[in-house]
Amino acid sequence: MTPDVLFQIANSTALVGWAVLLGSPFFPRAADRVAGVAIPLLLSVAYAGLILAFWASGEGGFESLDTVAKLFQTRELLLAGWIHYLAFDLFVGAWIVRTARLDRVPFLLVAPCLALTFLFGPAGLLTFSAIRVARAGHAAIA
Repeated sequence: MTPDVLFQIANSTALVGWAVLLGSPFFPRAADRVAGVAIPLLLSVAYAGLILAFWASGEGGFESLDTVAKLFQTRELLLAGWIHYLAFDLFVGAWIVRTARLDRVPFLLVAPCLALTFLFGPAGLLTFSAIRVARAGHAAIA
């Protein structure tokens, strides 16, 4: 299977997870299992397989930005890096949904955090964290 085909499969799989998270108010347990466990683990298997198969053929490393760039010149390792993002961002998105449910954060506040996490990873986590802090402060005042 080519890296381009694996890229398409990984992206499509992750998108299913994000769609499930958006539907989580209607089926929370399924969302927790599918988007919070099954899909991130499936993506992790693909990541681990790529790393095991191609790590030795890659040049570069983690000592500097230049060596990281050199590492990602190997298409299969670039794909592994992308799948790493897909798996972790989805995992964080699922954590946001679970935590919001426990903290009783309205889903209308959660949905933009999911969009930010999908597009910009840490920005979504930061936004959700700010919402939690603001709501905790508001709850303490009430």
